[in-house]
Amino acid sequence: MKAQKTSSNRAKVARRQYMRRIMPNLYRGLVWAAMIIGWYVVFTLAIDMPAEYKLRHSVDDMRTEYEKLEKRYKNLSLVLDNVEERDKNVFRKLFQSDPYDLNAKDENTRSELNAQLMEMSNANLQDILTSRVRSVNQQVERLMNSYEEFGDAVVHDHMTISCIPSIQPVNNSRLTLLASGKKPLINPFHRSMTEHHGVDYLVPEGTAVFATADGRIENLSEKNSTNGKSITIDHGNGYKTTYSHLLDIRVSEGERVKRGDIIALSGNSGLSFAPHLHYEVSLYGTRVDPVHYFFMELSAEDYQRIIRIALSSMQSFD
Repeated sequence: MKAQKTSSNRAKVARRQYMRRIMPNLYRGLVWAAMIIGWYVVFTLAIDMPAEYKLRHSVDDMRTEYEKLEKRYKNLSLVLDNVEERDKNVFRKLFQSDPYDLNAKDENTRSELNAQLMEMSNANLQDILTSRVRSVNQQVERLMNSYEEFGDAVVHDHMTISCIPSIQPVNNSRLTLLASGKKPLINPFHRSMTEHHGVDYLVPEGTAVFATADGRIENLSEKNSTNGKSITIDHGNGYKTTYSHLLDIRVSEGERVKRGDIIALSGNSGLSFAPHLHYEVSLYGTRVDPVHYFFMELSAEDYQRIIRIALSSMQSFD
């Protein structure tokens, strides 16, 4: 029994001595491992590897290029918007109405496009932006060329512009004299809907009637049973104007007239329900709405107002 206890005690003493020798080495190993890991982390965060350095700077360069392209795109978009606004202003001055926006998109399409763009990578976005910048440049160049051509046409075709019937045939600055527009209206004699090919101005007999553009008196009618005394002016370039139910004609056939010249006095001749002036505009033989040609004397607000007046009429006077 004593021999067994002695052997057991010796084993315990040996284990304690072994642990005393191994533990310091284990502690030192753990400390060195922690120091190595710490240095690796610090080294990794502070110093980029060549591949990481190249990738990081590539992204930075791409971001800088993207910002430059975005800034350029915004500037070109601003220029394009200004050019388009000038184009709209020219359209408004010529026709006194806003042009149709054929590129308008609904909100659902915009939302879908935004979602698609959000899912794209930076490289794809940069390609799209570059393509759009190139497209905007081309559009700006085309628009500038078109404006140069338009300017040349205005300069060289001044006589053509002077032949466009672009004023009202009577003094109607307050827009209160237009009584009937060009549309199907109730005929005052037949009491049925009939196509009305011009506009009627409800003016007293003896009101001055003006030529609405430069031209030549093509035809005078003194005894027309329907239109009464009337005048037809050939303005060239396909434009003709007709003035009917007159009281007195102040020009002769073949005479040249200028825009604003008094050519007649309004009356109640022919098949007329009340004293008025019936005015028509035709382009290459097709009668068009005269209201769209009053652009020289109407603002945008006045144009909208006279359109509403023309559309609200229900009965013609001839």
